[in-house]
Amino acid sequence: EHTKSAARQIKENGGALLVTLEPHGGLDTVSPEVIRTLAYDLLDLNNSGVAVIVRFAHEMNGSWYAWGQQPDHYKAVFRQVADAVHRIAPGSAMMWAPNYGGGYPFSGGKFAAAPGTEVYHELDTDHDGVLTMTDDSYEPYYPGDAYVDWVGVSLYHWGNRRPWGNNEITEPHKFIDMLTGTYDGTAGDDLGVPDFYQVYGVQHHKPVAIVETAAIFTPSRSGQSELDVKQAWWRQVFSAETRQRFPQLKMINWFEWRKFEIEINDGVDGRAAGAPAIKNAFVADLPDWLHYADSVDACE
Repeated sequence: EHTKSAARQIKENGGALLVTLEPHGGLDTVSPEVIRTLAYDLLDLNNSGVAVIVRFAHEMNGSWYAWGQQPDHYKAVFRQVADAVHRIAPGSAMMWAPNYGGGYPFSGGKFAAAPGTEVYHELDTDHDGVLTMTDDSYEPYYPGDAYVDWVGVSLYHWGNRRPWGNNEITEPHKFIDMLTGTYDGTAGDDLGVPDFYQVYGVQHHKPVAIVETAAIFTPSRSGQSELDVKQAWWRQVFSAETRQRFPQLKMINWFEWRKFEIEINDGVDGRAAGAPAIKNAFVADLPDWLHYADSVDACE
């Protein structure tokens, strides 16, 4: 019903519907029957006049989801979903969307690849026997150009140093540096991140989405004000330089959520419209070249 409600808004206002599918039961739950049902549901939405972009099993390079860090299995299932969607619902598109590679391989997560396993070997792109930041945090998970219509990446400002969530204003140029793999934060775990835009937007000729972004504000902690933290970030994200340098960048989604974040063991607020003063500043700063779409998360 949530998806249908979002689709109605799309029909009224134009644009495309971004649907995130999260197979929390694991990749094996994405059976041929599930895929077929999905494809025909998408066809119904397309026939009602709504274009859909499917972000399937996002942040698969992370260690926090049941579909994470198992590249060959993930790619096989993504291709099965893409084949069905392309064949049955051609008015829909498939989005491949890893997490930003800073901090890779995100060791310690529940679903992290274990040393000595086949998946660990698959992810060891420099073949030195261990997973580190020198291994490519994106390429092992890429299903292939025939299956991917959009590429997306999650890019957040969590602060400038560990521990995260301390309400710091972003360094200058951080957003663009993260997108291009040139950010060298004081945390020291961003060196070696590939240039996502150049590789997947330019070399693979795909439209690029910043499919999740926000500046994280932690109300329980001191530091800079909520407006200052968030405004400094969104002014980078929506800057004239961002538009001019990245013609393949076709979508930016602000992560409008307040949630408990396990990473910092605290409640965080990423919303740009959570309070009137923040919302008014956000709207005032948005450039006139933006167009808007709806997004919805859907769990398997």
